[in-house]
Amino acid sequence: MNNALLSIRPATPDDVPVIRQLIAELAEYERLAHAAVATDDDLRTQLFGERPAAEVLIGEIDGTPAGFALFFHNFSTFLGKRGLYLEDLFVRPSYRGSGLGKHLMAALARIAVQRDCGRFEWSVLDWNEPAIGFYRSIGATGMDEWTVQRLEGAALHALAARDEL
Repeated sequence: MNNALLSIRPATPDDVPVIRQLIAELAEYERLAHAAVATDDDLRTQLFGERPAAEVLIGEIDGTPAGFALFFHNFSTFLGKRGLYLEDLFVRPSYRGSGLGKHLMAALARIAVQRDCGRFEWSVLDWNEPAIGFYRSIGATGMDEWTVQRLEGAALHALAARDEL
């Protein structure tokens, strides 16, 4: 892959089937295939609809989709600035080691800087040592004192159904 042509571009609505396939491959890698239930229609609406919830960069090698990064903005009350949050980064196994992951991360860092973001953050599974090593190699530091909390499914609906004040 030394002479391979790497490119990164913003996704378009025509990329929805590729994005869904990459998400399925990521879910399989993360041992969460059962949780990947998004449809093409869901992705089209949420990524390219009237109020997009996230953005996607597609990484290609020699014109073939080889990976993606899905991200959105959050906000830091302490900094008084928005941040860039990377929800998913995935490079297909046959393309790992090509430099595509670093190029995707650099592209996201440029977006964060261009948009005056105060932070660029993401989460990684604690067992994913290759990813953790990769992130350390680009200068990331772990936020070990923080833990992710989540409400979903019945618990989310139960809390939403509580009486308002």
